[in-house]
Amino acid sequence: MCGIHVALSAVPHAISPQLEQCLCNRGPDYFGQEERRVGDTTSPQSWTLTFTSTVLALRGDHIAKQPLVNSTSGSVLCWNGEAWRVGGHPVDGNDGESILALLRKASAFAPAARHDAMFDVFRSIEGPFAFVYYDKPAERLVFGRDRLGRRSLMITQDEASGTFALCSIAEAADSSWKEVEADGIYVLDLARLQEHAVSAGHQPVRHDWLSGGQADFVSTLPRNSSPSVRPSIGAFNKSLPSANIALTASSPSVGMLKQQLLDSLRPRVLGIPQPPSASADDVRVAVLFSGGLDCTVLARLVHDLLEPDQGIDLINVAFENPRVVAQLEKEAKGEPVDYYEACPDRITGRRSFAELERVCPERTFRFLAVNVPYPETLAHRRQVTSLIYPHNTEMDLSIAYALYFAARGQGSCSPPGSGSDLGQAPHASSARVLLSGLGADELFGGYVRHATAFSRQGYLALVDELLLDVGRLGKRNLGRDDRAMSHWGKEVRFPFLDERLVRWAIETPAWEKCDFENGEDVAGVEAGKRVLRLLALELRMEGVAKEKKRAIQFGSRTAKMESGRVKGTTPLS
Repeated sequence: MCGIHVALSAVPHAISPQLEQCLCNRGPDYFGQEERRVGDTTSPQSWTLTFTSTVLALRGDHIAKQPLVNSTSGSVLCWNGEAWRVGGHPVDGNDGESILALLRKASAFAPAARHDAMFDVFRSIEGPFAFVYYDKPAERLVFGRDRLGRRSLMITQDEASGTFALCSIAEAADSSWKEVEADGIYVLDLARLQEHAVSAGHQPVRHDWLSGGQADFVSTLPRNSSPSVRPSIGAFNKSLPSANIALTASSPSVGMLKQQLLDSLRPRVLGIPQPPSASADDVRVAVLFSGGLDCTVLARLVHDLLEPDQGIDLINVAFENPRVVAQLEKEAKGEPVDYYEACPDRITGRRSFAELERVCPERTFRFLAVNVPYPETLAHRRQVTSLIYPHNTEMDLSIAYALYFAARGQGSCSPPGSGSDLGQAPHASSARVLLSGLGADELFGGYVRHATAFSRQGYLALVDELLLDVGRLGKRNLGRDDRAMSHWGKEVRFPFLDERLVRWAIETPAWEKCDFENGEDVAGVEAGKRVLRLLALELRMEGVAKEKKRAIQFGSRTAKMESGRVKGTTPLS
């Protein structure tokens, strides 16, 4: 995880102290800057590119100082993310340095082929990333986010002053900053800079993630056709079953999902370097843990991969919601109330924690209870609002609160094996890698609206709803969540959103993932995300398999903290 800021301006650009601090929060291990003169050097108006990068070192055996520089050509790369594979092959060592080496090779091609060779480098990356690359020989600025948009990148353009900037977060909460769309690779031609750096006739040009103008992964296969693998992520399978096929524990998709998740988790949890000033009991991986189905299955499978002596932190967040507290105190009639332990996610979390300890007795799971008093929530409101911009609704804020304080990882934990809240002591998680179950509902039909769509028009409507959800993850969720959690020098990883797992999931017929055509009595668990629930049963976690879906803002009680009448879509004041 890193922080990126790149500015094109008439004079060298100095970032504000506030922005510098925010970028350093994202990447506390190193801060670096580079400058380049660009454009027509014979013009009276010259332009400067200023690159700023901060680094959270999680790959390789050393801190790769950024911005990364090609000393031969003068090209510059600002890299934020993880390249798990490039060209189908695992990446050893530092991934940013590996990408720069491939770009160096691409620049050695003849001019006619250099353009496509550079694009092919970025197109061949599997993993979450955002990048800005200054291709000096060609005088162009290349930037983008991965196909799913798992890392944040913001853009602002001011035609009046001619400034152009890219940043991991908005430098100021004003309407000029927008998220870069995760729909391709963007190129700004710097060789054509004239009086103004950015004008109506001189804008970044988008190039498809797939070469040759092919459709991207949110396309669909024709109905009743067989899935096909494309060079990008894949295509939704909209074929229909010829008969009612029940999804049960013996269905092939259950075993295939387990293998897909293990393959996705392996690079995300193995080989993580020890945190700075590490002690013997430091934990390297934490799970954002509501106790629900998605996160608990992840925690259980991580157990199968990690070395036996490594612990796993389970971070569970609960809030003091004044509305709910007033109701609980009224019902208690003067008796003391622990409103944190009464939060739905705290109840579910402790129950699932106990189940994990039962099925994995040799693993040290540490349940970290993060309790957030209402005054502390208010004290951080301005910071959270700034981080999630341009997202600015009550729902955005309530979700971001939960992620923001969970990522901070400061709370109290029970002694291993206690399974309760007894004897808790203050604790801060040392883990700098966080695992999130985001994506499971969108891929496997976990929302109420998926059941509603099926009841309306069967699998045709269901697949359309799934297609919509997966296609807008980058726009609705991922950039916002990245900014909220990375503020604490943590990197969130999404095992359900591995490209290969996503490809398998969207090319698998809907009835092999969720089974709204058959009742709970067929498989013993509800239809939504049934393939994942059946996997939980295989992992001997019956209670987890039967957990109901609950939105994070309701489970942690960040929703409607001041008024029960406010709507989630209400803009923040």
